[in-house]
Amino acid sequence: MDIDDILREVDPVSHQIPQETRDLQDLTRAWVAERSTPELLPWPSNGLFERINDKIKRQIEKVEEMTGDMDPKTNFALIVIQTELERYKYLVRSFLRTRIAKIDKHLLHYISNDNLRTRMSQIEEAYARRHQLLLHNHYLNSFLGTFPPAMQNLNDTAGNISMIDSPDLDSAVFIRLLKDAEIECHGVDVDGVLTGKEGDIVILRWSDAKGLVERGDAELV
Repeated sequence: MDIDDILREVDPVSHQIPQETRDLQDLTRAWVAERSTPELLPWPSNGLFERINDKIKRQIEKVEEMTGDMDPKTNFALIVIQTELERYKYLVRSFLRTRIAKIDKHLLHYISNDNLRTRMSQIEEAYARRHQLLLHNHYLNSFLGTFPPAMQNLNDTAGNISMIDSPDLDSAVFIRLLKDAEIECHGVDVDGVLTGKEGDIVILRWSDAKGLVERGDAELV
């Protein structure tokens, strides 16, 4: 049993884990999950990033107050605070850059579908729409403007062939089972069902793992 297993088994309510500790755990798990999956995951809707941003702002203010103090004890505390601050900033930056990279890569895929748009934050959706508008205007000025109007769309699906590039949901991911579960696997030549035990780490297609993760039966690692 590793530290993640211990943290997972602890009941935050009954054991009175501080909110900031839970937020750091949630941020780390969200970061790992986002970097592991080929598609954009839903934006955390529990106020996590609002609390994280407030935490970073308070830490920056505290660092500014303590800077210049020559007391060795204070200086050591300052180093600890700065280290923690950099950890938070790294996780947030990496998480956001990963999401922006996914949006940029499959822009029309996310903004053309109502359900997929709900996965983005308001700022991400505004960014995606502005980005798509700039791209479309650039293409119009570069070459699309010379085409007939019916051929200027970037999301055409004529002939049952979509121009919209989508994420590869069959990309491989690693998951850790949080409880005993049946794992449905779809292979190239044959499909099958595996019996997984709590704590098992399995590699499989994201399309097969997605249901387990969404139900809380597994987590991405």
